[in-house]
Amino acid sequence: MELHLSQYLQIDPAVLAEYGAFDVSVASDLPLFVDPFLLFHSDKPEYQDLHQGILKYLRFLRDKASEGPLSPGLISSLYRFKEVKQNWFGFTVLGNGGHGLGQDFAQALHSSLGTVLNDFGAESITKSSHLEKVGLLRPRVGRDSISDFTTNLTLQPGIVIMAR
Repeated sequence: MELHLSQYLQIDPAVLAEYGAFDVSVASDLPLFVDPFLLFHSDKPEYQDLHQGILKYLRFLRDKASEGPLSPGLISSLYRFKEVKQNWFGFTVLGNGGHGLGQDFAQALHSSLGTVLNDFGAESITKSSHLEKVGLLRPRVGRDSISDFTTNLTLQPGIVIMAR
């Protein structure tokens, strides 16, 4: 089985290197991520606005979490998103669907926002709130999940508007 794009396309890996392209694996998810902290630190107002939209949605989720347990359907609707296909970060030989945000992420974020992150959006020790905190607190919530969450919220502004 071909493991890299060069093998799959039957081209010399040197051609990709000369072009400046990465010889990606076509057998597993790509180790590329969208970091919401870069949105926060950007000089571009539109990126700052995207970061603010993510924080607004997270405050909405925090308020929902403070109300107690939610039905599995509502947890799924609010926290679980598919892999964003437009960025091709979930590319494998089988397609670019990736795994997206599953139940582990949904439960971890909901639980964290209802307990240890219940002050999300009102912290006093940092300049701003940051989604990445949940990755520090819960296993199986890593940079890939945070990237998928960030990408979904930045590409689907209707999700953030819903949080009003």
